[in-house]
Amino acid sequence: MISKQVFIRTVYFYVIAYVVLLMVILGLMYVYPKPELHMLLNCHHSSIQDTFFKYYSLLAEWPLYALALLPLLWKKIKITIFFAMCELTGGAILQILKHIISTDRPVSVFENYQDLVLPLVQGVTMYHSNSFPSGHASTFFMFCTCCTIFLAYHYSRMDQSRNIGTRILFDMSLLLLLVLATMGAYSRVYLSQHFLSDVCVGSIIGFVTPFLMFYLCRDKILNNNKQI
Repeated sequence: MISKQVFIRTVYFYVIAYVVLLMVILGLMYVYPKPELHMLLNCHHSSIQDTFFKYYSLLAEWPLYALALLPLLWKKIKITIFFAMCELTGGAILQILKHIISTDRPVSVFENYQDLVLPLVQGVTMYHSNSFPSGHASTFFMFCTCCTIFLAYHYSRMDQSRNIGTRILFDMSLLLLLVLATMGAYSRVYLSQHFLSDVCVGSIIGFVTPFLMFYLCRDKILNNNKQI
């Protein structure tokens, strides 16, 4: 069993990197009006990017859930339970916000701007309502943050954790997870399914929920060596 202090020291790189990213996003949202910022983030489209983000975004619809079931093959059921708890909790918060706030999606908002042509990707079904916050962004960050928590938990228990090379490799793994989550969130902006503010709040839900669940349930979920 590891202490909270040890776990925090292990996962701080991921947390700091996300906070820096969040500050940059909030800065952009403060400087630019929503429609102008959306066009700025969509000013460079290409056929390769269209194809990549079109299919990368789909990972949040079922492939990530399928990956969360893989630990069951090794009888590590509590990993899957932890992800399910996080996703259900975060999903409930997200759906409540979606239906209470109920904002229009970019394709509807830009109908009022005759001088701005919204870049769209062929073959993508566009949605018009319940834009805030982004469920896809939440799922991407939920999955990657859950992976971060389990990696950090096991890394904290390793004897070689003081080795500088191992530490660098571990931190780069956490950074890669953050990059993958960020790309998933950005794909929703690139596809004009959401504004940056939508994916920003979605990412916060996906980032905070696993840490909250870890804090509340770590003794039951994470400290059984036979299950983890």
